[in-house]
Amino acid sequence: MISDQDSDELIIRSVQRGDTELFRLIVERFENSIFSMGMRFFYNYEDSLDFTQEVFLKAFDRIHQYREIAPFKFWLIRLAYNLGINIKKRSRVDQEFDESYIFYEGAGPERNHFDSEIRDLILHEINQLPERYRICLDFYFFFGFKYSEISGITGYPVNTIKSDVLRAKNILRQRLKGTIAEGYNEV
Repeated sequence: MISDQDSDELIIRSVQRGDTELFRLIVERFENSIFSMGMRFFYNYEDSLDFTQEVFLKAFDRIHQYREIAPFKFWLIRLAYNLGINIKKRSRVDQEFDESYIFYEGAGPERNHFDSEIRDLILHEINQLPERYRICLDFYFFFGFKYSEISGITGYPVNTIKSDVLRAKNILRQRLKGTIAEGYNEV
């Protein structure tokens, strides 16, 4: 009996064998990550919801292509990344980033306002980076992937990714100098 405690790969094997109802466990595990990726691509809530749904539909349709060469998570993220890139190429419409879906709990209104200003400033500057730098930075900081994992997803060489992350951080430090986000410790 498969449960939500089982590995992604075990669940996927069961789905591939015909127990398609179990795919809901995969959706539940990864919907927030895929939605976050959608927000980084499309900058608005509705498009990110549509993107999330489309990623899972494509993953379900292509589930028999997954061969366990890499962890399922990377197969899914790569599929989502490629879909996001293709949609962006088709639309080429840049929109403002809408983070109204983020709520801060347990902090006072002053702290929330201050954190919100810093977040908005940093995200604005990240969105101004060249796309390749932004993608590498997103995967490294927002998704917590290792350089080798980013390489597997994007196809960029590991050393290029390391350089892009370093360059992006240096650019951000320069752009944030003299602002309220200057001392932000992640940059």
